Parts: sequence; C-alpha cells; structure tokens
Amino acid sequence: MTKRLLFLLPALIFVFVAGYFIWGLVSERDPRAVPSALVDKPVPQFDMPPLEGTGLPGLATADVTDGTVTLVNVFASWCIPCRAEHPQMLELGEMSSIRLVGINFRDKPEDALAWLEELGNPYQRIGVDARGRTAIEWGSSGVPETFFIDKTGKVRYQHIGPILRRDLEETVLPLIEELN
Repeated sequence: MTKRLLFLLPALIFVFVAGYFIWGLVSERDPRAVPSALVDKPVPQFDMPPLEGTGLPGLATADVTDGTVTLVNVFASWCIPCRAEHPQMLELGEMSSIRLVGINFRDKPEDALAWLEELGNPYQRIGVDARGRTAIEWGSSGVPETFFIDKTGKVRYQHIGPILRRDLEETVLPLIEELN
C-alpha cells in the first residue's frame, strides 16, 4: 500500500500544480492589480528635506493633507520609465485643480537636478528620500509610482508604474475629476 502511494504521489503533485496554473490563466482577476495597504487610509507621517537647487520647499505630511487633491509622484533620474511618464507629469503639473508633488527616491541630488533641468520641473514641492525610508512608509514598490490623495488627506488610488498617455486619459483624469 505504501509503495502504491509513493507511485501516485508525483501524479497528485502534477495534478495540483497543473490545476493551479489553469486557475491562474482562466480566472477573471487582473494580474497587474497590486493591492495597496494605504488605499482609503490617511497619508503616513513624513518630513523630507527639499531638493537643493530647485528653489522649491521640501515635502511633509501637512503639505498633502490640506484640503487640495494632491498627486504624490515617486521618481528618480536613473529610472527609465520615469522618463517615459514625464510628459504626462508636465501636463498634470499645469492643472490648477490638483497639486503635483514629488518624492525623489534614492537619487544623487545633482543627478535629479540635472534631470529636472533637462526635462522640465512639473512639481510644486520635492522631498528628497535619499535612503528610501519614506517610500517604504508609503508602501511604494518602486519607481515610478503615483499616489492620489483626496481633500480629506486619504490615499484613494495608487498607480504602480509609469503614467502613460492611455493611463492619463482612461484612469488619471477621470479620477482627478471624481476627487474634485
């Protein structure tokens, strides 16, 4: 009897693994959807120094919880997808209905400054997160990433990855309109 069970064990493992993969392929869940621990919760407490040379102030909790819809964009000069989303950030930065602020993530200040001088600076404030601690508090999984804060100071949406033109039109602009 034991030998028979040992003979069947590989077949049972195969059936289990195959069933798991089939479920993953046919289920209606969105594999790109990453749950965020902060959505519908208040903004975490943080206080970051400014990016020297921009003339802009740093960034703290009070700056994103004062009754204005705010987008907090986590970016870095070494991030290739950040460069791809930057035209959309410039467009968002011109909108009067929101405030766009940046968290410069684990970047050399001189590189971040050169990057912003080359591509344009869409941000009203920039906080420097040299060690990555603030991004961890936000639950950021990497760069780029954008958090949408409502007028009450709660995180309402977390966009992981670059905001491309399609994302801007299909998700970002409708959400901004809804939050205002």
